[in-house]
Amino acid sequence: MKTKPENITISLCLIVKNEEQTLARCLESVREAVDEIVIVDTGSTDRTKEIAGRFTKRVADFEWIDDFAAARNFAFDLAAMDYMMWMDADDVMMPQERSKLLQLKQAFDPGMDAVSMEYHCDFDDAGNVTLNVRRIRLVRRSKGARWHGAVHEDLAISGTVYDSDIVITHRQEHGKTDRNLQIYERLRERGVPLAMRDLFHYARELHANQKYDKAVQVYVQFLGAEGVSSEDHIFVCGALADCYYHLGDHGKELEWTFKSFQYDIPRPPFCCRIGYHCLQQEKLDQAIFWYKLAVEEARPSNRWAIDNVPSRTWLPHMQLALCYYRQGEYELAYRHNKLALSYRPNDERIRRNMELCLNSGIDYIGRI
Repeated sequence: MKTKPENITISLCLIVKNEEQTLARCLESVREAVDEIVIVDTGSTDRTKEIAGRFTKRVADFEWIDDFAAARNFAFDLAAMDYMMWMDADDVMMPQERSKLLQLKQAFDPGMDAVSMEYHCDFDDAGNVTLNVRRIRLVRRSKGARWHGAVHEDLAISGTVYDSDIVITHRQEHGKTDRNLQIYERLRERGVPLAMRDLFHYARELHANQKYDKAVQVYVQFLGAEGVSSEDHIFVCGALADCYYHLGDHGKELEWTFKSFQYDIPRPPFCCRIGYHCLQQEKLDQAIFWYKLAVEEARPSNRWAIDNVPSRTWLPHMQLALCYYRQGEYELAYRHNKLALSYRPNDERIRRNMELCLNSGIDYIGRI
């Protein structure tokens, strides 16, 4: 017997600090779809709390202790509705996504304990999504879900998860800092042991801050832990390949690239990496093979996998155009440049490449 859909209520929970530039935009984008807003401030010195007060009376202070999970759990503890939803102050919910959330909450399957949503994390200058991941966003309050991890905290849940098509969009205003890395370094100085997920995120922070030698050590330490998932193996293979690329060790770069194939079919970012390596050595046929494979692969079948969008769209097409141009295959070069331009219509590099093809004596190419 099917369960009858029900209406649910939602508490939106945020932790904030010095977010006067983004907080109103975030809350305005989602306020119509939630029933309560809980704001936990971790030490703002700007107008953040004043802005929060325009949207909710539920604004609380939390003394910062270098622990994002602790702050998020405090916010969850203040929630009073059926379900709890989290966002960051520099996130927004676009109007069409807000409509989806309203439809979901008005006809919710009571058998669902949590809901995942897509997260568009990064964009290129043409507005195309370049990085897409899936995160748990909505959890049943009675299940007592808790956050774990001092930085890049993860939400531990139990029960049935519904994978929705709702999208949260990240609109970062602040520049990159070493704040998270400094938190990890202070934890290590105090002798605090890092859990497996913290090792993973510590390595990512080292990587992002260009401390490649140390990042390699911590990534490998993480891989030695028990219970590392296939998706994490694939991610770390790519991260290690990138670290070794920057360290100038292209043998190790390729070794970790090919190692990723142990866990899944070749994914576009790895195909593009091998294609670039071949292109640098003027092995054009091999480069074409790998770039074609990148184009042929759709987004990962695992919905929880990180989707590096450029590596399966405009980037391999642009590189295929370059390969074909060097081979004198101007028609094919034009075709792939045209496909690349469909993703990045304002990219002057691609436009110039198309002009090069047109100026290479192919009189029929304009009819393609």
